[in-house]
This record gives sequence, C-alpha cells and structure tokens, in this order.
Amino acid sequence: MSRKGKQTQARQRRNLITESWKNSPISEQYRTIRTNIEFSSIDRDIRTILVTSAGPGEGKSTTAANLAVVMAQNGNSVLLVDADLRKPTAHYTFGTSNMTGLTNVLTKQVGLEEAVQSTKTENLSLLTCGPIPPNPAELLNSRRMGLVLERAQELFDTIILDTPPVMAVADAQILASKCDGTVLVVSSGKTEREEVKKAKEQLLNAKANILGAVLNNKKIESGSYYYYSNN
Repeated sequence: MSRKGKQTQARQRRNLITESWKNSPISEQYRTIRTNIEFSSIDRDIRTILVTSAGPGEGKSTTAANLAVVMAQNGNSVLLVDADLRKPTAHYTFGTSNMTGLTNVLTKQVGLEEAVQSTKTENLSLLTCGPIPPNPAELLNSRRMGLVLERAQELFDTIILDTPPVMAVADAQILASKCDGTVLVVSSGKTEREEVKKAKEQLLNAKANILGAVLNNKKIESGSYYYYSNN
C-alpha cells in the first residue's frame, strides 16, 4: 500500500471505545444495548442482528462494531459482517485487509471460513465487504446470501450485519427480512423525525423485526451518550 493509502486508512480507522476505554459511560451504554437485545430474545432467538440508519453519517457502522465488541466480551462467539457493499468501512475500523470478503463468498470464489478474519478482540471475527460489486442488491437478495447466514450461525453464536442506510438504497430492507432482529441508529440533532418514521415504515414493510433504536451523539453535560429505546 502506498504512503498516501496508509494515511487515508489511518484517518478513517475508528476508535472502538468499547476496546480502548471499557469502563467509560459510552461503553456501559453499549452493554445496556446488549442486555436489552438479550431480553428481546426471551421468546425468540436473536442470533442475526442487522444494524442500519435512516441516512448516512448517523453512526450505524460505529454502533455495529462496538456492539459486536461488547457481545464478544460477554463470552459469545461473534461475527461482524460488513454488508454495506457500496461504502464498506469495517476493514478501516479494525485495520484489516479488504481483499477478500462477503462478495467473494457470495460469488462462490471462496468459502465463508476462508474469508473470515480474526480481530484483536477475543471471540470476535470479521467478514469484510470484499471487492465492491456492480450489483449489491442482487447479491444480497440471492439464495446464496441466505445460505451464508445459515452457515454463519453454525459457526458463531451471534452475527451482526452493518448495512447501508434505509432511505438511500433497498439493501437494508432486503437483509432485514433475512435477520432475526433490526436495530435502527438515529443521530441526535441530525436525523429528521420524518426520516426515522419513513425508515421504520420501510423496514416494517420488509417484515423486519425492529428491536429498537439507538440514539447517539446526544449531549449529556460534557460528554456524548448512547442509549437504547424499545419500540
């Protein structure tokens, strides 16, 4: 990789607060989200969790990554899947290669086990996006995607999927119907109320099981705060 490429990757790499500052208030809120999701699974196993937002830049990818970390810290084997085949970021977040990933698995170039990468977090594995395809929605809506999720559940306790924003493309709706639960991320002061309503309607129309919403960037005194709310 060129020097410029390394600098770009370094700039885009996210700080996973649940790893770097486990005792912070924000990390505690992620653990609260984890607990609430566990309570949601009393009558139904919630093993595949989709994380999305109404629009871009609302923190869905950061939320998905940190949620995956706290679930792994709880002793579960977790697979984080970067299912945003249009603007993937998980490889930046974890500082890994994106040469091989989900798109390679969906096009049968490699098996799931070959594409999955380990991370520095114990019990947490990562399936990056892989090369960006010309037909994201078609790949995600394929029978192969369903088989990949089935195989992932044989290998891991929990699978978390980071997907594109609901209002931008149909990808999240397509995947929501294949997952046990969906979490909608909302950015305080940025996401419009009407956008949230429309996003929720579109997800429900896709037969999504909406577990709740995560409100982030909410200013509480001197710090930012994340919290989870049921529908």
